[in-house]
Amino acid sequence: MKKNALIPYLLIMVLGLGLVVALSFIGLADMKKNKAESVGGSEDSAAAATPEEIYTSSCMSCHGTEYEGGMGPELKNVEERLSEEEIKDVLKNGRGAMPGDLVPEEVLDDMTEWLITLE
Repeated sequence: MKKNALIPYLLIMVLGLGLVVALSFIGLADMKKNKAESVGGSEDSAAAATPEEIYTSSCMSCHGTEYEGGMGPELKNVEERLSEEEIKDVLKNGRGAMPGDLVPEEVLDDMTEWLITLE
């Protein structure tokens, strides 16, 4: 009597597909849970962030660790080049390669004041 070698491969394939489907549903459930948590918590944490924390997380990669510039312009003495309203506009809407909305609206005034004090 001959043994059919195809049956173990089909069994492995069915179990593998079942595992992929199960893990997909688990991942979707986790994604929805994480999204619900971040929607509730991100606004509070963004509003509580200091200008230095926002700079470290969103700006340092382009403007440098010492505000000396790099991909983006130097931020030291930025008030000599831009007015306070222009600084707020750049922070809110972006400029050139800089995207807008990197600074939450709630801390826009604080960030502007902090940038003006950089030397």
